[in-house]
Amino acid sequence: MHRPLLELIDNQKVERILAEAYSVLEKVGVLIENEDATKLLESAGARVDRKNRKAFFPLSLIEQCVKSAPNSIAIFDRDEKPAMKLEGNTIHFDPGSAALTILDWKTQRQRKPVTQDLINLSRLTHFLGNLAAQSTGLVSSDVPQEIGDRYRLFIALQNSTKPVITGTFALDAFDSMKEMLLAIRGSAENLRQKPLAIFDCCPSPPLKWSNLTCQNLIDCAKAGIPAELVSMPLTGATSPGTIAGALVQHAAESLSGVVIHQLAHPGSPIIWGGSPAAFDMRHGTTPMGAIETMMIDSAYAKIGKYLGLPTHAYMALSDAKLLDAQAGFETGMGAVIAALSGINVISGPGMMDFESCQSLEKLVIDNEICGMALRLVKGIELRDNFSEDLFGNIYDGEHFLTSSHTVKWLREEFYFPSEVIDRANYQMWLSVDGKSAGERAHEKVNEILSQAEAPQLESQIKRELETIMKRDAKKFGMKKLP
Repeated sequence: MHRPLLELIDNQKVERILAEAYSVLEKVGVLIENEDATKLLESAGARVDRKNRKAFFPLSLIEQCVKSAPNSIAIFDRDEKPAMKLEGNTIHFDPGSAALTILDWKTQRQRKPVTQDLINLSRLTHFLGNLAAQSTGLVSSDVPQEIGDRYRLFIALQNSTKPVITGTFALDAFDSMKEMLLAIRGSAENLRQKPLAIFDCCPSPPLKWSNLTCQNLIDCAKAGIPAELVSMPLTGATSPGTIAGALVQHAAESLSGVVIHQLAHPGSPIIWGGSPAAFDMRHGTTPMGAIETMMIDSAYAKIGKYLGLPTHAYMALSDAKLLDAQAGFETGMGAVIAALSGINVISGPGMMDFESCQSLEKLVIDNEICGMALRLVKGIELRDNFSEDLFGNIYDGEHFLTSSHTVKWLREEFYFPSEVIDRANYQMWLSVDGKSAGERAHEKVNEILSQAEAPQLESQIKRELETIMKRDAKKFGMKKLP
């Protein structure tokens, strides 16, 4: 079966962009703030300028590390069942991370999230079938900022069995978060063999790895927890102003991350991802819904595939502030372009306002967009005797609607969205409710959260998670968790 694909650059252009990136890494270098990463690079033969904290990467070292990284990564859910296979052109959707606000449906304004919002996001994601993973997509305002990263994971692990896309904000967070994952898996070896989480690791544009993000790469590599590179060039602001120039910077930053990660533990899983933007000079903003942003995403994913690495992008999201037409068309375009580009991990459903806001109602609608995108990439299949009904007695009472061929293939051929998507005629729509998609999505959110039973953790594991979380909370003056 032909799998439809979108390719904005061919291999010749990929090779030229990579050649430029190799040259940048060798001649310009990357600022490295982390001492352990610096020592790894020195030991591997990279030239290091300690005075200016810069490392210069020889081509042979880059090629060695890219070759050692796996081209396929299996992700498992809380119950150790296969959940995601990151390879080739397989696609999986998850809510974007990590928003600082949530869109309040009643007021139609953003507000800071609290613990219940995090619980609702995790539980809702669990019951949306077109989302393969959950994310720590909200930062809670009712716990100390210093534990916000691990608290998100604490909530997510209890309220859904789906794997988690997450990340750290502080150096001391990784150990606690790994402890939580070990409490679920039971052993370090089981966690390595059946990873439950993916950790985002973000270089700082242009061409810099901070102490925190370097340490994240190294910690993930040693633990066998998949690391997701999130390079973020902003055209004309923190990167060259052209799409091609941004792609060179993205490749250089990501390749340097692959090298640090693989030197820490060869063969550990790493994902070629990002969150770039075509910087809007008029407003000083980073529009994720811009077509040029989506073009950068699609093109860098092509480069990642050329190198044989699993891929990721922040797509299927919007810069809109309300659940309006802009929210729909930007999300829909992003989902389709990401799907046709064969990006393995697509983070973004539910997100608004330049990745800073989450909406539960939008997430419900976006779940349907994801379902349509998933159907699109299945392509068109010539089912057995696919035109047989045209040879029947169609003028003598036989009907396409009730033919055995239609009955057999109807649900294989078509994606049927939930009642959130309206496909009734006007009179029927008016007689049933006459409501907008947003209003129907809000009802769906309430229905799921009030009726669906959240998957429960074993009491012993839950106590272990609470012990870890309470210990960290106590360090920052919180005696009782919300």
